[in-house]
Amino acid sequence: MLSGILQIGFRDIAQVLILYLVVYWVLRYVRGTRSAQMLLGGGLIVGVLLVFTYLLSFDVLAHVIYFLLGYVAVIMIVVFQHELRRALALLVGKTLFPKAAHTRQAHLPETLAHCVQKLASKQVGALIAVERGISLAGYEDTGVKLDALISQELLVSLFTPPLPLHDGGIVVRNGRIAAAHCLFPISNQVALNASGMRHRAAVGLSEETDAVIITVSEETGVVSVAYSGRLRRYPENAEKRVLRWLRFAMPGMRARPSTFSEWLGTALTRQWKSIQTQAGEEAERAND
Repeated sequence: MLSGILQIGFRDIAQVLILYLVVYWVLRYVRGTRSAQMLLGGGLIVGVLLVFTYLLSFDVLAHVIYFLLGYVAVIMIVVFQHELRRALALLVGKTLFPKAAHTRQAHLPETLAHCVQKLASKQVGALIAVERGISLAGYEDTGVKLDALISQELLVSLFTPPLPLHDGGIVVRNGRIAAAHCLFPISNQVALNASGMRHRAAVGLSEETDAVIITVSEETGVVSVAYSGRLRRYPENAEKRVLRWLRFAMPGMRARPSTFSEWLGTALTRQWKSIQTQAGEEAERAND
């Protein structure tokens, strides 16, 4: 009898694997957001009720719960409509509507990360949204369209008050500033009640899209990055952290060396910087 119970076929393994992947993807997608808490709470309540009715053999109550699960599924669709819309837009946008070819600006992630660091050093408030798979055209229409190359002078002039375009955020698409003075949705997360409107707008946009949103606080100069409904603050080493996010958001924008001599020069420069960093760390340990 035990061998009959433990007999597992290929279909059983495939079904368990598919269920595992679906659950893992859902949990990873909503991790760190308010949706995760609601999903965890609802799943815990349903699980406890099912175990309770099974252990006590409450058949009538079990039938009622199974009947209500259909309505619960509809309620979950309504509650998580923003997350579902974002997931579908991300899936369809990457498969059916790939990004068009664009003119590459040399070392764009490095340039933008350096610009953000300069804005932070001057305590110039900024809100920069880098488009990825989901289009930001709807938010772009709320501002002023520019289609301009990214430069430190332009970003400082855009975000410096009382200039007309300093309020709101900018949209970066294909390595260019598509629009400025854009309005982004505001997040209702309780954890952000003490944060400013820029940070709440950054998180709100990250809840609706897959964009990487960078903010600079005009009060403290601290740089933050919002992605997938979470806000990450970087009071130290902000340029390096932002550069990693920008390389993630713009994987095709990293400049490739055109000649062997250029590649060799870049490699030697990186190696020299690495040696200098290690020497500095060793000197600090020796002084300690």
